[in-house]
Amino acid sequence: MSAALQTPQRPVPGAFMQTPAVNRQQQQPFQPTLHGSHPNDDPFSRDNARRTATASAVPTNAMTRSAENLSTRERAAKTINETLAQDGKYPEIDTYLPQGFSSTYDVSGSSAWAPFQRTKIYSIPDQIFDQYNQAQVATMMGLFAELGLAWVTIDNALYVWDYKQPDPTLIGFEDQPNTITAVRLSVPRAGVFVPTITHMLVIATTSELLLIGMAYEATAAGAKNVSLYQTHMSIAIRGMDVNVIGCSDATGRVFFSGRGDDDVHELTYQQEERWFYNRCGKLNHTSKGIYSLKPTLPFGQQSRPEHIIQMVVDDSRNLLYTLSSASTIRTFHMKSGNTLDLVITKPLPSILSNAGHMTPRSDLIAPGVTIVNISAIPASEASKLHLMATLSNGCRLYLTATTVYGWSILDSSSAPTSMQVQHIKYPPVMAGGSNMAVATRLADRFPPGYFLCFTNQAPGAVTDSVFLSSPDTGRIAASSQNLQAERFPESAIWLSLESRAEDIGLESGSFAAGNMPIGFGNELAVQFDKPPTEIAILTNTGVHTIRRRRLVDVFASAIRFGGGDEGLEGEIKKFIRLYGRGETIATALAVACGQGLESTPDTRIARVSDAEVLDYARRTFIEYGGRPFVVENSNLVPDQAVPTVDMVRPSARHDGIAIYSARLVRSIWRALIITEIISPQKLEINSTINIQKLRDIQHDLTVLQEFLNKSKSFIDGLSGPDEILRAATRQEEVSLQAEHRALKSLVILIGDIIEGISFVLVLFDERVEDIIRALSLELQTEVKSLTYEKLFCTARGKDLAKELVKAIVNRNIASGSNVDTVAEALRRRCGSFCSAEDVVVFKAQEQVKKASEVGSDTEFGRNLLNESLRLFEQVAANISMEYLEDAVQEYTSMRFFAGAVKLALAVAKASDPANKALAWMKEERQEQDPRKVEYDKRRRYYNLIHQVIVAVDEAARQEPEMIDGQYTTMARRKQETYDVVNNSDDEVFHTDLYDWYLEQGWNDRLLNVQSPYITAYLQMKSVDDVTHADLLWKYYVQNDCHYEAADVQLQLAKSAFKLPLDRRIEYLSRAKANASSYSLGVGRQPRQVLLQEISDLLDMANIQDELYQRLRGDTRLTAESRGSVERGLNGPILTVSELYNEYADQASYYDICLMIYQAADHRNPADIRLTWQNLFEKIHMDTVAAGQPLPYEAMAAQIRTLGNKLSLSETTFPINDILPMLERYAFEYQRAVGPATWVIDLFLELQVPYETLLPILESMFYNDEAPFTGPNRRVIADDMIYVIRRWFQDSGRGGGTLFGNEIATEQILDMLQMLQQSGLDANKAAECQALKNRIEQLVR
Repeated sequence: MSAALQTPQRPVPGAFMQTPAVNRQQQQPFQPTLHGSHPNDDPFSRDNARRTATASAVPTNAMTRSAENLSTRERAAKTINETLAQDGKYPEIDTYLPQGFSSTYDVSGSSAWAPFQRTKIYSIPDQIFDQYNQAQVATMMGLFAELGLAWVTIDNALYVWDYKQPDPTLIGFEDQPNTITAVRLSVPRAGVFVPTITHMLVIATTSELLLIGMAYEATAAGAKNVSLYQTHMSIAIRGMDVNVIGCSDATGRVFFSGRGDDDVHELTYQQEERWFYNRCGKLNHTSKGIYSLKPTLPFGQQSRPEHIIQMVVDDSRNLLYTLSSASTIRTFHMKSGNTLDLVITKPLPSILSNAGHMTPRSDLIAPGVTIVNISAIPASEASKLHLMATLSNGCRLYLTATTVYGWSILDSSSAPTSMQVQHIKYPPVMAGGSNMAVATRLADRFPPGYFLCFTNQAPGAVTDSVFLSSPDTGRIAASSQNLQAERFPESAIWLSLESRAEDIGLESGSFAAGNMPIGFGNELAVQFDKPPTEIAILTNTGVHTIRRRRLVDVFASAIRFGGGDEGLEGEIKKFIRLYGRGETIATALAVACGQGLESTPDTRIARVSDAEVLDYARRTFIEYGGRPFVVENSNLVPDQAVPTVDMVRPSARHDGIAIYSARLVRSIWRALIITEIISPQKLEINSTINIQKLRDIQHDLTVLQEFLNKSKSFIDGLSGPDEILRAATRQEEVSLQAEHRALKSLVILIGDIIEGISFVLVLFDERVEDIIRALSLELQTEVKSLTYEKLFCTARGKDLAKELVKAIVNRNIASGSNVDTVAEALRRRCGSFCSAEDVVVFKAQEQVKKASEVGSDTEFGRNLLNESLRLFEQVAANISMEYLEDAVQEYTSMRFFAGAVKLALAVAKASDPANKALAWMKEERQEQDPRKVEYDKRRRYYNLIHQVIVAVDEAARQEPEMIDGQYTTMARRKQETYDVVNNSDDEVFHTDLYDWYLEQGWNDRLLNVQSPYITAYLQMKSVDDVTHADLLWKYYVQNDCHYEAADVQLQLAKSAFKLPLDRRIEYLSRAKANASSYSLGVGRQPRQVLLQEISDLLDMANIQDELYQRLRGDTRLTAESRGSVERGLNGPILTVSELYNEYADQASYYDICLMIYQAADHRNPADIRLTWQNLFEKIHMDTVAAGQPLPYEAMAAQIRTLGNKLSLSETTFPINDILPMLERYAFEYQRAVGPATWVIDLFLELQVPYETLLPILESMFYNDEAPFTGPNRRVIADDMIYVIRRWFQDSGRGGGTLFGNEIATEQILDMLQMLQQSGLDANKAAECQALKNRIEQLVR
């Protein structure tokens, strides 16, 4: 029965405490088992069901991301990552040690399945026995197992020796007279001792506590150099009888206690004395005040008081645990500043009471038992469990510590407040039902759960047997994937020591597969990555070394000692049943690749090399690897009869390869390649992973690669296309295709990793600091953050590796090495990082270097440069930006300018073979368009050409162009450079070049370019930029393309650019001139059409300009209206309707209205006549209002102007209407104000023909219309006589025909006769007669 939780669970985000879950414990009641027996069901059907149900939990790359089209390497990398992630999900100890009890053991009766193996027994040196025989008071023995040392105290002397050496040298400390009562090894507090002192011995005697410095150094040959140093640090402890010392390796704090009480004391020490503190001091953390000063008296006590028998420090939680002689566990919280607080006291009755609530009544949990050992469980191993206590009957109690608020993950700064029993692990039982560990006297636990229990099998026996158990990691991992976790399955073994155990210690350091509880205890994940755990047991006869056997070692032994074919098959089935098919196949593969270890007859540990074992492991991998299958829950469409490869679950054989490969590279996969160490003296770059470790991983992967190559004909998925042809169904064919894809990706990745490690080894064979320093800052940053995974699996990692290879080659070239030798060595060791193209680049660089040595101006040097250019152009697509920059810089420094330009152009073109940059440039140029990346990349190459052009111009400027009529060398080089530039067929380059010319303000240089791309460039740019449009028409004019220039200027005048009106008029004026000029290849008709369009638009523009100027000075406009006029008129040329309706008509600018009529070819006589009438009225009113000039003068000036602007148009300047209007105006408003003939003079000044004026006047005379009626007709008659006289005078000059012809003369004579008879006054009549006589006289 299990006790219910008394403290309510604390809700956390994302947790649903009230949601019921399946109670798996109720489905199958848990019962203690005798030997952890397992059902003999069929492992194959059970495993297939397991793999089908947990397909999503087992790493695979073929079932996910079907739409992402992963590359081969990406697929393999995903498989490795999923495998490592699965290993990282190994359950933490709290999961398989829930509240309750368990007793599952698999006590092996066969050495093949034993979890531990005694590898060797090292005898105690004879020198120790010699010293022991001279002992007078007391002796003790112990281990410093982590250093491979043992120690013994004999009275006042301490002796330390290397127990693995056959004839070790004793290192003794005999410089004090008192009997030694306790010894402890510790790590000293930082900064107290010199760096040589790596460890510190804390030695308790009957009168003082001493600190002895230890300098420890392990040599490459395996020897250990140990020296002891007197520190002169000690405190007096007389009468305390110190027997227990506890030390914190993290902080260097030292705690101790004696047999006289259960107080906890601390030894404080520092480098030098201070005002109130000596170098050494003592603190009592439990008894305060005067009670801490009471003396310890040897009499008056009836029994030995409760005292501490064990101290354990948990640095991960800053806790100190103590176990007293009364089996009371106390927990102290270690704070900074030498503070130690007692936070929990847990007596044995309370512990047993807690345990009684979780287990049926048992004699093992009853009064009379004691606690013989406590072992801390670090926070990295368990979140909840803190401590394991071992009872004297072999029971293990796992305890948790909690706060007052319930269980939570405690950090090192918080202290627990209560402690409860979480789980009970019963000892194994014998066949008869008796307990096998009744007489437990010594026990200990090491992560991740190695348990050692020392017992006396027989009453009064002086020798011990040790019970060793460990979590069955494989079963725990398999059950966690199946979601059917067993309660703490353990494998165990009994060993007889035939002597009495004195001390236990870990030789190989504490196990940890990870830094977090989840994944911490996964021994399978690190079995190929870390050496097996070794435990040292010191007895009174010697040191026994116990080695933890890995699953791969167990598998190799099971094959060797299985006993016949039937026995071997049974062993394989057992492995599959316990650990799953994937883990079994991975283990078999590891054994076949030589990973199994065994103990040789001479007690050495060596790899299994038995041919039969290796062959059977190979057969197991091939024959038991299963087949791929379609996952049932892969969302297969019902009407889709044939699945796709993404629905196929690869075989266990694929899983085995993935598991084994992932575990081989586990330690390096996500590790940085380089580690940077910065010190004031220098910058040092080292390999993050030990070089020998890299070689070992590479060797194991190479063995795996060779194994797969040799066995591929027997492996489905690697044997070739024939196996697919043998498929019976389409589904089977698809399954084999998926298997082939998955296996091939892993095989390729294995090869990449091998080669990648070779590259790293090559890298660290060189001076890495110099190589990194040769890279650009950006590349340096990337290389420093480069991991092995990125190197092996990503294109960027490959690129960075190639950059490093190039830096290595460059460094060797600079030092004088032959490039072929260096490149060949690189290709042999890491060919994918040094391709054939790279070798060509290296050769080209070598040519450049030789040219610089022999002189670039020599013929040989020039040949070398040309050869280097040829080599570079061969591999232009493989030249990186950094190398191109270096090559261009070298070429420029040696004045090989044309070569530098050609190389940059070649690399730019090769980098974009599909010419995506040009397509992007000619389309919408969207920033999000992926083609823009290609454009930006090519522009970086073109920037180098810009630098070359600047360099060649500067060099040419410093030297004369010609000497003695001959071009200088520099002038020829400049011309060569510009020939390469201008003759390039790279349109993207020309566009970039012309942009750069304009940025530099080199407009004249742009106009002088002779290239077929310049016009296309300017045309493309002129669409959006008026500056480019100006350059376009100037370029046309300069090249005598006047028609094209006029067209561009016309388009500019009509454009939506923000151009003022006067500039548009300027464009039209220039366009009119260009359109009138001859252009080669352009016919007369197109030019006339263009000229007409330009002229019409120019007329409108002039009208708009006049309207704009008039409105600017119009006082009737407000400031706001004037701004609106500015925006409306000083810009694009408006239509006639807009000018008339929105501006001219509204502003009563009748003269402009008439010009608009003229431009629009408006022929409505009524509108025109009304506009002229309105114009006359407005002129008169404005002049009268202004007072000057005289109205007739203003009228004459306006008509004179309009006559010229309208070209005396018959429609817009109708003389038949204008002359009568003016005559009436002159008679009614300007009579006797100005000259009587000013109206006629005005028209004559406009060169209106006499034959036009005279008929109009004659008509007015005869019409007898107001005001010219009656006597007022004389005004018209006078004007007629004036016109005839002027006509007579003009036609009579030069001997021409009078009045043009005789008919006109006759008409004039008749008209004069009529005028004489019309009632003229005497003077006019006489004038008329005189004029007639003269005409007649001339006619005769």
